[in-house]
Amino acid sequence: MIAAVILAGGKSRRMGRDKLALPIGGRTLLEAAVCRFSEEFEDVYLSVADAGKYPEIAAGRIVDILPGAGPLSGLHAALSVLPCEGVFLVAADLPFSDPLCAKRIIKLCGDKEACVVALPDGKLEPLFAFYRATLVHKCEDAIRSGDYRMTEILRNADTRYITPVELGELWDERLIININRPEDFDNAGFR
Repeated sequence: MIAAVILAGGKSRRMGRDKLALPIGGRTLLEAAVCRFSEEFEDVYLSVADAGKYPEIAAGRIVDILPGAGPLSGLHAALSVLPCEGVFLVAADLPFSDPLCAKRIIKLCGDKEACVVALPDGKLEPLFAFYRATLVHKCEDAIRSGDYRMTEILRNADTRYITPVELGELWDERLIININRPEDFDNAGFR
């Protein structure tokens, strides 16, 4: 089993209000992400700091075990509690994230511990990537050491870096556009 884990624990500081409640296509940003991934993944969970947040969303909850490390706390908790081979981690603020592309990334991972798209400029999007359960101890060690960078988990793992070309027709540069500030939301064409 491979679960989709949607990161929904951020504080939306740069947005000035809960960005996951922003409306897109008749749903909130978070509802849209859960709907998209539920169409392709049997198991979809929200990674949250507070289990009571977003009660209107019908998805399982994963609450941080070692809080305060941002997305790394969410990944660690998911790999710790879910009885699965691995998780596809996706930030809820990626409004164009595509579950079919996620499935292709998982397939391209092969026997590696993680798989992430590497853009031509070297940029990675660790919040749209696949992580195997074997990484749980590396996540815990990183949190306990105070290094919360997701890119360091990828660098310290046996990671497969794939190019957009390997994703073929599923690749779209908008896949990794995230909504952090009001202008990001405006530029994405939702207003």
